[in-house]
Amino acid sequence: MEVGIEDCLHIEFEYDRAKYHLKDCVVGKIYFLLVRIKLKHMELEIRRRETTGAGTSAHNESETIAKYEIMDGAPVRGESIPIRLYLSPYDLTPTYNAVHNKFSVKYFLNLVLVDEEDRRYFKQQEITLYRGADDVIAAAAAAPRRMSNSGAAAAAAAAAPAKDKEEEKAAADGSGAAGEAAAAKAEA
Repeated sequence: MEVGIEDCLHIEFEYDRAKYHLKDCVVGKIYFLLVRIKLKHMELEIRRRETTGAGTSAHNESETIAKYEIMDGAPVRGESIPIRLYLSPYDLTPTYNAVHNKFSVKYFLNLVLVDEEDRRYFKQQEITLYRGADDVIAAAAAAPRRMSNSGAAAAAAAAAPAKDKEEEKAAADGSGAAGEAAAAKAEA
């Protein structure tokens, strides 16, 4: 990604890829190719843009998820600044593109430069965030489990001896239907 103002400022921002896992790390470098304005500071932002609706009724909502100050002070020509921005501390969701043409969530890396007169220069680049297979497996493992048919049969078998014990006790007392049935068996 290149940021520039003709004959005043040229910056190149290189980052390793455009798709990141939700727990990944953005790694890159910023190169100052031409600096003729006095910069006060520079920051990197993660911005989320949610779009709902379609056509003229579409509603956009943007939110700054993270701000990361990269530089404080004026850079010189030829200087490079390494970037390492971890995504795991932030509450991020995967990127969704046009779900039923009604809903989408997009993320952007926003490079913001502020000069000494508080003018802001920025460049946005879209990134894709995804949830990996390990996250899906972990979510499935944490989900409540239902008892399967074999589990229900095992639960019924475990309850059966207790029922037999109750019938034996009732037969010994001679009370209840079980006691009458046991007495009839004994007479026959």
